[in-house]
Amino acid sequence: MLQLRAKNDRGETKLRWLKSRHTFSFADYYDPAQMGFGDLRVINDDIIAPKEGFASHRHQNMELLTFVISGSLEHKDNLGNRVVLQAHDVQRITAGTGVIHSETNPSLTRPAHILQVWVIPNRKNLLPDYEKRTFSKPNILNKIRLVASNGGKSDSVHINQNINVYQTILDEGKNVLFNLSNGRLIWVQIAAGSAEVNSLYLKAGDGLSVSDEMGIAEIKGLEKNTNILIFEMFS
Repeated sequence: MLQLRAKNDRGETKLRWLKSRHTFSFADYYDPAQMGFGDLRVINDDIIAPKEGFASHRHQNMELLTFVISGSLEHKDNLGNRVVLQAHDVQRITAGTGVIHSETNPSLTRPAHILQVWVIPNRKNLLPDYEKRTFSKPNILNKIRLVASNGGKSDSVHINQNINVYQTILDEGKNVLFNLSNGRLIWVQIAAGSAEVNSLYLKAGDGLSVSDEMGIAEIKGLEKNTNILIFEMFS
């Protein structure tokens, strides 16, 4: 079954410095029908104004993935990490027993566009941990690249859950193939641009859940620099 989660159907937060869309229930947005998908609990699509961001706050018992789509993001935490993330960077935080961190846009002029993803971990009270990797555009252009996985397969970011996360950037008219297997839950998120997935049109901000499907998904870019994330979860 394929089910569209349209861009404009998502929850919304609008502040002076933040425009955020929530695929699943988050903060003041609550929909009992949208509490997550498989091990995915949060997909927040954030635009952060220059020199603004999230002040220090605490997380616990969650795997936090950050994908920088454009601009930059400065991360600081109580583990001693201070990192400026750029486009094509993927960050993972294991909150476990508790992490305090801040996320701010260091640019004076350019907004930061990021996707914040929360994954339910495979066990509680893990030791807090941090990891960042860069997946350069040539490594994901018109091909599917594993960027996060349990055990950090193929030099991907390690995540404490039985999930594979893939990323691709497609040029207009280029396509990639993704194998669907029964028993796996798939979520496709269009971070930028637009695409066709088995002839179904998806634009930036749209998500697509896939369950109980077999065969091959054909994903075709409809404009240059279409940025897509694919989450594959195992039952």
